[in-house]
Amino acid sequence: MYELNEYEYSITTKYRYKLWSKFVKACKEYELIKPGDRILVCISGGKDSMLMAKLFQQLLRHSDFDFEAKYVVMNPGYNEKNLTLIKENLNKLNIPAEIIATNIFEIANKQVKSPCFLCAKMRRGALYNIAQKMNCNKISLGHHYDDVIETTLMNLLNAGSFQTMLPKLHSTNFPGLELIRPMYCIREKDIIGWKNYHHLEFLECACKFTEENKKAYDEIGSSKREETKRLIHALLKYNPQVEKNIFISTTNVVLEKVLGYKIGDQKITFLDHYDDKNDDDE
Repeated sequence: MYELNEYEYSITTKYRYKLWSKFVKACKEYELIKPGDRILVCISGGKDSMLMAKLFQQLLRHSDFDFEAKYVVMNPGYNEKNLTLIKENLNKLNIPAEIIATNIFEIANKQVKSPCFLCAKMRRGALYNIAQKMNCNKISLGHHYDDVIETTLMNLLNAGSFQTMLPKLHSTNFPGLELIRPMYCIREKDIIGWKNYHHLEFLECACKFTEENKKAYDEIGSSKREETKRLIHALLKYNPQVEKNIFISTTNVVLEKVLGYKIGDQKITFLDHYDDKNDDDE
C-alpha cells in the first residue's frame, strides 16, 4: 500500500477544504477531466504548479474513473541555481516529472523591447508541442482563483473589455488539444499557507530578463498584475466581498443591460434588438 508523505497528507486533512475540495469542485463543475484523458501537468517550478502536481497525484488515487497524468517541467533556460531548486523540490515532493530543455529565454531576450509577450507565447507553444509528442489530449496549468479575478479586472481597466480567464478552452493552433485550469477555485493565500506550513521554498520569478534588468525593472515599478493585486486589496476596504463579486460577475452578465458584446469577430450592439421589445423604465 502506498504511504502518503507529509505534503500529501496535509492536502486531504488540514487543507482538505481549502485545497483538495476546491480542486475536486473545479474538476467536476467545469468538467475538466474525463475518462481516458491523458493530461500533461505543466510544472514551472513555482508554488502553484508544484501544488497542482501533488493534487493530481491525489486525484489519481481517488478518482472513480481512469485517466493518465504526465508531469513535465519545460525548462526555458533557467540558471543553474533555479534549476537545482526545481530538482530538489521534485525529489522532496516525490513528483516524477521529466525536465525538457528549450532555448526560449535566449531567443526572447534578443528582443529590443520587453520580451515578455514573446516568451509567454513561445512557452505556451512549447507545452502544446510537448503534449502532442507525449500523446496527451490536455495540458493543465496552475492558474488559481486570484489569477481569474485579477485578469478580469486587468482587462476591464487596461484593455477596455470584459472578459475573463476560462477554466478550459480548446486550442485553435493545435487541434484536439485542450487547456484546463483545475486550480480555478483555489485561493492564492491558501496555496501560500500550505507552502509555509511545510517550510517549502519555490521559484518566485525565474525570468532572465527581469534578473538582468532588475534595476530598470525596479525603477519602472512592478507589473500590471502586481498593481492589480494591490488595487483589489485596497478595494476590500470598500467592500469585503469585492473578490467574490468580481468572480461572480463573470457568470452573471446581463446582456440586455450592456451596450454591446462580441461573438468571435461579430459585434452586436443593444441597438440591433432595441425595437424588438418594450423595456421597463429603469
